[in-house]
Amino acid sequence: MKSQSPTDHQQSFLITTLRDMLDSKEPLYLLGDHFPWEKVEKGFGPYYSYKGRPAKPIRLMVSLLLLKHIDNLSDEAVVRAWKLNPYYQYFSGEVTFQKRYPIEPSDLVHFRHRIGEKGAEFLLGLTAKLFGQKNSEEQLVADTTVQEKNIAFPTDVRLYKKVIDKCRSISGLEDTPVRQSYKFRVRKLMSLQRLHRSRLASQRKVARKAERHLRTIGRRLVRELIRGLSEKQIVKYAEDLELCFQILYQKKSDKDKVYSLHEPDVYCISKGKAHKRYEFGNKVSILQTATHGIVVGALSFQENLHDSKTLKPALAQRSRFIKYDVKEVLVDKGYRGTSKIGDAVITMPGKLKKGLSYYWKQKFKKKMGRRSAIEPCIGHMKHENRLGRNYLKGVMGDQLNVTMAASGYNIRKWMRDKLKEFFFVFILMPLSNFQKAVSRRLGHDIVGFNVILNF
Repeated sequence: MKSQSPTDHQQSFLITTLRDMLDSKEPLYLLGDHFPWEKVEKGFGPYYSYKGRPAKPIRLMVSLLLLKHIDNLSDEAVVRAWKLNPYYQYFSGEVTFQKRYPIEPSDLVHFRHRIGEKGAEFLLGLTAKLFGQKNSEEQLVADTTVQEKNIAFPTDVRLYKKVIDKCRSISGLEDTPVRQSYKFRVRKLMSLQRLHRSRLASQRKVARKAERHLRTIGRRLVRELIRGLSEKQIVKYAEDLELCFQILYQKKSDKDKVYSLHEPDVYCISKGKAHKRYEFGNKVSILQTATHGIVVGALSFQENLHDSKTLKPALAQRSRFIKYDVKEVLVDKGYRGTSKIGDAVITMPGKLKKGLSYYWKQKFKKKMGRRSAIEPCIGHMKHENRLGRNYLKGVMGDQLNVTMAASGYNIRKWMRDKLKEFFFVFILMPLSNFQKAVSRRLGHDIVGFNVILNF
């Protein structure tokens, strides 16, 4: 039948606060009550001064930062969603529903710079401690992945074009005109360069010639710009000019190549994927408890290190907010070269010793099955918690993004666990009691309810 549209009847005047209006069984509602906001206020209090204009509340800024990675939203989207979602407002500490935007989206950028890497790590520790003693397991699982930067796929021609545009920009800002801007020449060469996909060898030759011409124009503009700038101006743009020189003169076999003008700290990493041979970003190490799957470590590296060299710093980060010792770390074969770090034994798949009993073989097989459980968790972090593509700038942005992605993953897991508890307490427990009553009356079990309860 056709449903009726909701009416605009006035609600009871007694219901005035968000606590009374919202569903208290909603996971985000429960998270707002269980999250240690007192520790957040105490931990981030030293970052603020007692003088000057009052800042936004710490709970508001932290809640927006967490909600951004819980629901995979941008800075602009999370601010807009906060205005529309009353559960977001209750989580951030509001008492009544607000019809205004809480902050400007750029305030989140300033807040991230304020708390830095230590503040993000502090939040990761708080989200891990939401699970109680479950985070203090003696057996961990470790793996590495690539956090891709938000850059275009690097090609020589595209980089040359960006260098030329950068030289024009500096020339306009400092009022040092160059003899020739090559505006129309560059446009024509870029159109000719597209012929490199052609099947004809003659057209591919034209494309290679256009690429060399673009590189020559870039070198010419950089040299002319240096001659026209004063010493003070050269010092001002020294970093940009150095990057331009490195892009124009780097070769295919060079190490530490520049793949982006605005993100120079990007590495080309190959993880052996069939669908994506090369990834441009930085390496990330993830630590997770073996039984409950809680992320207790998320560290970003600014070098393309071997996996075995990433494990010690990752364990050191975990020990900063969880004091229990680790006895065993389960890894894949990419961690070859290390067998023990401190008191922790490194276990990886391989051939078993001869003479082992069936029990120990099955135990090792089960252990390696738990090791592979970290792979889908990394996939969830990439698709649901903004680890797949990093939009934050610089080296600090790399570490902030991976740490907050791990915090968002832990919170989503905590909320799922609360939904499971609600399903068990209010649905499965009554079904179980009903089954027992009917079984006593009929004298035998009900197969259908057994299937539901086992599921």
